[in-house]
Amino acid sequence: QVQLVESGGGLVQAGGSLRLSCAASGRLFSSVAMGWFRQAPGKEREFVAFIDWSGRDTGYGDSVKGRFTILRDNARNTVYLQMNSLKPEDTAVYYCAADRTSGSISHYDDQNEYDYWGQGTQVTVSS
Repeated sequence: QVQLVESGGGLVQAGGSLRLSCAASGRLFSSVAMGWFRQAPGKEREFVAFIDWSGRDTGYGDSVKGRFTILRDNARNTVYLQMNSLKPEDTAVYYCAADRTSGSISHYDDQNEYDYWGQGTQVTVSS
């Protein structure tokens, strides 16, 4: 079993930066793939970023490419989402997700590929 707890959300002006953290419990964290998704009010959950178990393979949604970076620290059981050049349309609840056993995921932009989810952290970007 893996438990995920997100933190780092808040209110920021457009053009600013935030770093989200996702702390994971469970001894298998360092061997599983992780992802970030977001959901804005009235919209479906959207893929944001993916990272494999080693941190060497990453993937991003088109809307965040070049602005967001996903990182992981397996020694700290934590995955991060560094968000730069934030826009009002980035406003959403951001969720951390983990696969149960796989170190990588082929269809990493598909939320159904992930087995564990955090409670989410609110990010609000003002214009």
